[in-house]
Amino acid sequence: MVYVAGFDIGGANTKASLIRVEEGVLKEIRTVKKYLPLWKVGKDKLLDTLHEIGTEIMRGVKLEAVGVTITAELSDVYWCKREGINHVLDCVEKTFKNVPIYVLNCESELVTVEEARKEYLKVAAANWAATAWMVSRIMENCIVVDVGSTTTSIIPILEGKCVALGKNDLEKLMCGELVYTGSLRTNVAAIVDKIPIRGNYARVSSELFALSGDVHLILGNIREEYYTTETADGRGKTRLEAMARLARVVCADIEMLTEKEIEDIARYVYDKQVDQIAEGLRQVYSRLKTKTCEEIPVVTVGLGGEFLAKKAAEKVGFKKIVSLEEFLGTDASIIAPAVGVALMVADKLVGLKDIKPQKF
Repeated sequence: MVYVAGFDIGGANTKASLIRVEEGVLKEIRTVKKYLPLWKVGKDKLLDTLHEIGTEIMRGVKLEAVGVTITAELSDVYWCKREGINHVLDCVEKTFKNVPIYVLNCESELVTVEEARKEYLKVAAANWAATAWMVSRIMENCIVVDVGSTTTSIIPILEGKCVALGKNDLEKLMCGELVYTGSLRTNVAAIVDKIPIRGNYARVSSELFALSGDVHLILGNIREEYYTTETADGRGKTRLEAMARLARVVCADIEMLTEKEIEDIARYVYDKQVDQIAEGLRQVYSRLKTKTCEEIPVVTVGLGGEFLAKKAAEKVGFKKIVSLEEFLGTDASIIAPAVGVALMVADKLVGLKDIKPQKF
């Protein structure tokens, strides 16, 4: 029996999993997710948060190893990606002093901390590779659409191998494999530039008045407890407060607009966000469909898997759409890269026969 921890350390969220493997079979997954906006709280808070998560998730077990994937380097709390990668690795080493640490790179390789520091651009924003590896163990040919709180990763898998064209965020933004839109943290003004209202169009304010989380809360796509980030105005996460924020996007308020008008605004923004993801999915699919005659399914992952990824796949015309939740459960699907990197490390140490866990 071995215990392995996996960490997906981002600039806004730090996610962790603990897996228990017995005789090559995944038996248990524990998950933790902490909202940690480094640009607001400062990078020095990361070390304390890793200690807190480590204590919470391990609960006295003996770790065989830790797997790490990093996206925090893009946060503007750091001057450059090199500084970000090195700082995160410093914090991980201080947290797990006597435990082997493996860092995931964009080639789907697990490297040492020393190697990660030398080739820091290869480990920057490589968390998608963990998700790809994990899903490839379940389905040999598919496109993964992972909609998190901030971004959407679109990952092609062919014959059990990740065949992503882009290796870093810039390349992925160019080839459709990264769409900077997510379930909670996207500024509504980054989704639409105008909104139909009262028979005309109103251009939107470019202020940070409302987030995608407000849209999905109003429409019932998420419950209040899933709105884990701070709101644009610092107020609460009730439906009424979300409606007040969304009304401000067109420089109005809840006394100027009716409830139905605000709901209509939310539906319009939602549709446009689905369009954003669908555009990236079409771009990736256009490359993959030339390489196989098989029907290509979509695997939905993440907090927005059901109401964003699935809707985008349906819009593009995919007939077979499956959710990672069916295999690993909701909590593991929401933090897929953290689970994926833990599974990769466990496979390296003892070999994995089955990654579908028993439910505890």
